[in-house]
This record gives sequence, C-alpha cells and structure tokens, in this order.
Amino acid sequence: MSNQLKNELHNIISGKSQVRFGTTIQAITSYLRKGAQSGSKAENAKQIRDQETKKLEDFISQKSLWIDSIDFSQYVSEGAEQRVFLKDSNHVLKLNDAIYYTSWADYFCNLLFHNFFFTDTAYDLIGFTRENDILYAVVQQSYVEMTHSTDLNEVKYFLASNGFNNSKNNDYFNPELGIILEDLHDENVLTRNNILYFIDTVFFTTEEFWTI
Repeated sequence: MSNQLKNELHNIISGKSQVRFGTTIQAITSYLRKGAQSGSKAENAKQIRDQETKKLEDFISQKSLWIDSIDFSQYVSEGAEQRVFLKDSNHVLKLNDAIYYTSWADYFCNLLFHNFFFTDTAYDLIGFTRENDILYAVVQQSYVEMTHSTDLNEVKYFLASNGFNNSKNNDYFNPELGIILEDLHDENVLTRNNILYFIDTVFFTTEEFWTI
C-alpha cells in the first residue's frame, strides 16, 4: 500500500496524476526540475537558488502570472515564511517566499502534497508578486473560521491513523513514505465544528521518498 501511495505522489509531482488546483503547480514544478542542477555543495546553494529564481521568473512572465492587485490593507497575520491577507469572506491570500525550502521546486512539491492530503484547504496558486526585490508565490485558500481551540492530541491521533508518527513537538514523520510534516501547532490546524482543518503545512521529502 505504501509503494502504491508513493507512486501516486510521484505521479502527482510529475503531472501524470491530477490533484485539486494542481495544474499550474505541476507545470511549474516540471519546468523547474527539467535540467535542474544538483545542490549538494553548500557553497553553491545561493547561486543555484538565484538561478532557479531567475528561471521561475521567466516562466511567470511567459505565462502572465504576475499579480499587482493585492490589497495589502487586508492584512491578517504573518509567520516566518508567509503573510496572510483577507481576499473576501470565503478566501484568504497567502504570500510565501519559500524561505523554509532549499529550492522553489521543493516548495511547490509541498503545495502538491498538501492538496493531496488536505483537499478541503487546498492551495490555489494564482500567481506571483515581488516586493522589496523578494519573489513571493501568491496562493488562495478557503477561509476557515474556528469554533473552538484545537486539541493537539486529536491532531496527533488523526495523523497517526494516517501513518504520520509524532517525532518531536509538532513535527511528524511517515517512515513508509519518507515524508516529514512539520509545524502543526494550534494556529496551523484549526477546529471548526469538531473537524480538523490543516491550513498551513510544511512537507519535506527524504531520500526514502525517492526510492521505490
């Protein structure tokens, strides 16, 4: 079963299988991974990231994905990796500079994983913007209004039943898939009418994920 699921996730990354709001994300991921350089040497990490960003910006321009109409007055909150703005009564916009990830490609894989595992809060990548010379992905997500505080033990139980074991604090690991899922504190998992909604996730892959 684990190999079947792993194969499905590989197919989603490559664009062979569909996932909610996946079309644009899959196209960008495929574009960035084509001819990508290895980032194994730490001294070349910034150079490789800069080259990838330039390649991504070329794609954004080719596909007319630049956004210049964000209403920054609708600011809601922010964390280390993103800022959140209210779009309307049903949606929020999140600006993310992929700072948690070694590459933009890894960030887009995170979006695809989230949309596969948590379809009710799937990210819709609607474009990109630049501010202070920093590139941000702009994703739209359904607005979730919490009805009561999240019990992190319920989060732990739910994830354990889906193969993700609590590794430390609010971080989890699925040993069969080789996927890490981090930062699931009570502001990133909301509860509405006794249902958990995962609104912010940070997925990472390990070497085991790429081995089938």
